Amino acid sequence: YLPRVEGTPDAGEASAEPVRQRASGTILLVEDEAAVRRLARRVLEQVGYTVLEAPDGPEALRLVDRWDGDIDLAVTDVIMPGMSGQELSARLRATRPWLKILYVSGYTDDAILQHGTLLPNTAFLQKPFTPGALAQRVAEAMR
Repeated sequence: YLPRVEGTPDAGEASAEPVRQRASGTILLVEDEAAVRRLARRVLEQVGYTVLEAPDGPEALRLVDRWDGDIDLAVTDVIMPGMSGQELSARLRATRPWLKILYVSGYTDDAILQHGTLLPNTAFLQKPFTPGALAQRVAEAMR
């Protein structure tokens, strides 16, 4: 049913490019999809970050309450069951107004902005992302 093609397929952007930068700091990673959360944690730890990991907003809040150190950045999915990334961010910033936020979503940033989910000029990374794109966007958000 598909036409025959000569040659070999391109590796394309889906290839796992190496992550070469080195960084430090503590990141709160909140993602309801376990596979995405595991990948993101592995990438961020490989770069040098300390990662606190939670599958949802309520667990993230419990984790933060028990954490004695600083948190430099929260990386949170926008749409999660129980508590949205925006609600989580507002609750985190109530006690940590300096906390930087990087939102991640499978929806495009335009679609999310049109539905009023995020404020303009918010750090955003669209899924699916490559390890290099995640490391780069986190580094940019940490500045």
